[in-house]
Amino acid sequence: MASGIHHITLITRKVQANVDFYAGFLGMRLVKQTAGFEDATQLHLFYGDAEGTPGSLVTFLVWEDGAPGRAGYGQVSEMSLAIDPSSIGYWLTRAMRFGFRSEGPADEFGEPALRLKDPDNVIVKLAGAKDLKSPAVWDGSDVPVEHAVQRVRGATMLTEKPAESRHFIESHFGYRFQANRGTIDRLVSQSGDIIDVRDARGFWSGAPGTGTIDHVAFRADDDEAVLAVHKTLEKENASATNLHDRKYFRSLYAREPGGTLIELATNQPGMMVDEPKATLGTKLFIPPKDSITNLSDLKVVLPQFSMPGQPRINYRDLPFIHRFYTPPDPDGSVFVLLHGSGGNETTLMPLLNKVAPRATLLGVRGRATEEGFPRWYKRITPFSFDQDDIKNEAEAFAAFIEGAVKSYGLDPKKVVYVGYSNGANLLNSLLYLHPNLVHKAVLLRSMPVLSAYPHADLKGTDLLVISGKMDAYGKYAGELEERLKTSGATVDSDVIPGGHDLGDADVPIIQKWLLQENKLQGTQ
Repeated sequence: MASGIHHITLITRKVQANVDFYAGFLGMRLVKQTAGFEDATQLHLFYGDAEGTPGSLVTFLVWEDGAPGRAGYGQVSEMSLAIDPSSIGYWLTRAMRFGFRSEGPADEFGEPALRLKDPDNVIVKLAGAKDLKSPAVWDGSDVPVEHAVQRVRGATMLTEKPAESRHFIESHFGYRFQANRGTIDRLVSQSGDIIDVRDARGFWSGAPGTGTIDHVAFRADDDEAVLAVHKTLEKENASATNLHDRKYFRSLYAREPGGTLIELATNQPGMMVDEPKATLGTKLFIPPKDSITNLSDLKVVLPQFSMPGQPRINYRDLPFIHRFYTPPDPDGSVFVLLHGSGGNETTLMPLLNKVAPRATLLGVRGRATEEGFPRWYKRITPFSFDQDDIKNEAEAFAAFIEGAVKSYGLDPKKVVYVGYSNGANLLNSLLYLHPNLVHKAVLLRSMPVLSAYPHADLKGTDLLVISGKMDAYGKYAGELEERLKTSGATVDSDVIPGGHDLGDADVPIIQKWLLQENKLQGTQ
């Protein structure tokens, strides 16, 4: 049985910063990008050497703008990447040039190590390991090939049960004890990489989230080797799970006695099973068994990124979490999207991409929460709402739009706002609380939510209201439309046969309205 690390998987909060660090600063090759195998709406990136060789792979689950985790026992706390020992000086200089703070070099078990933190504050060590070489060094970055990252050197595991954790790794994954330094036992594999088992008694427990290492995966020659470990773990009543087919490898998950998630992954079929070496990492793939997911919808929902040196959106620190989707051939139109209760900044993107495939979409996430899910303001009952919260969030959203206009160069009079349910209700409130902010909007399944409406002159405001015939909230749509018309807005309305949910029936109605609006603008 082969032994050694196959890959290490982490969780990142910002995909662009992640790509800039691992592909840009470290010069690793992006060898694969896929939709998540457990959640297709989650982007998964793989970095490695030129061929994505097992042992070189560092992978990231992208939880864009997700909640941060905490490193502690029951987790891998840091990882190290192998470089030539003579390259330490090069990397020390490069870190200073890129503005990354480094510590060291320090001697760790007889080899020099430079400690850095990636954009998620994960500790990444560059370890001078002269005997660890990649069979396919990547020479496609600006890092000279002699200084390139070769492969994964190792990982540090925090455990409250050091003896049991060490025995588990030695018994099932082919590692043997090499040396001890204080609270750390260093285990080495046949491949030459290492696992440092650190006694973390007295530490706090780890918590999953962005900025943490999700698991370390060890190597297996083939399916038979994985099955053999599976059977052994079952006999020992360990926490083994079922086998998984990850397309690029087949694997087994288990938790070692200290709580760290361990994976055992086959070397084959490898990263080049669905794309040639020359174009590795340039195409988004969907897990083969995910037949219900639409690739075009996924491309809209998954966070976009640019490779180092390519143009990108420089996101600003504004009051609301937000996400852009830029189509391959944008026509200059911009839609600002406000989700319904329980949605997020990407929820409306697939629908609006169907409506206007060449439009740039700016999805925004509401800041209020209900049972942990985003909303735009607090509600007291399904039909009564916190008035102060509506006003406060409307003011904050107005400030967000002002900042977005300045930061991203938006033309306020050309922006179309689209709100659904809770988001549409914030929009119709904004029309009165902050007149002249919204000039054109689509209100989907909307109702009036303000208990007292200030006077507002909405002349020049163009609105489309779409309600559902079977929607419990639909009976309020007529009241909303009359109020908006009385205030001077131009209001078109339509009713779909369904209820509160959105669907394809909304698409042609919005498209027809947009076409009419564009024709009107053309005659002015």
